[in-house]
Amino acid sequence: MPITAPLDHEHLAWATDHLLIGVDEVGRGPLAGPVVAGACCFAVGHAGISGVRDSKAVKKAAERESLALSIRREAQGWGLGAASVAEIERLNIRVATALAMRRALAQCRRMLDANAHVLVLVDGMPVPELGTPHRALVKGDANCHAIAAAALLAKVARDRLMRSLGARRPGYGWESNMGYGSAGHMSALRTQGMTPHHRKLFCRGILEQGEMFG
Repeated sequence: MPITAPLDHEHLAWATDHLLIGVDEVGRGPLAGPVVAGACCFAVGHAGISGVRDSKAVKKAAERESLALSIRREAQGWGLGAASVAEIERLNIRVATALAMRRALAQCRRMLDANAHVLVLVDGMPVPELGTPHRALVKGDANCHAIAAAALLAKVARDRLMRSLGARRPGYGWESNMGYGSAGHMSALRTQGMTPHHRKLFCRGILEQGEMFG
């Protein structure tokens, strides 16, 4: 049976009459596609969902899809937010990631009681641009159930989008590399050029590096 991310941080929040919203992102580093964030909150006393863990440890897409469905059914609140390639180019990836997180948080909060006391816990390091009080937890996707759930929601949503884009823009392998810089993706960039879905600043830097050391 797979390891399930613990609910220790949820229990600490519940003990102080707070709900805990976990927040995480997927897609900071790819050459193509948006950055997507998830937010998730479980009701006080929820026992967790078996198998919810760090999305990187869930290797099969079918299992990720199944877990995401369970999360959407069982969470008290959840949300997804994205920042487009245009927003990434205009703002930079750090600020765009915070924007995606804000959008996911807003959607999640709308599903909760407006008077609820909420603690926001973000994976990794603090996000100054988030615009709301929060705490950060290194390796949160492995050590907090709500963060792991948020990451799975974001991963499933972004993968679906990249598969759809891959079907419309064949040749770059997005159905499998999800926009990351695989060898096939890099080769297609050199031969076919960039699409509107590519992060131009990311791609130019990597292509220039390749020319420098090629």
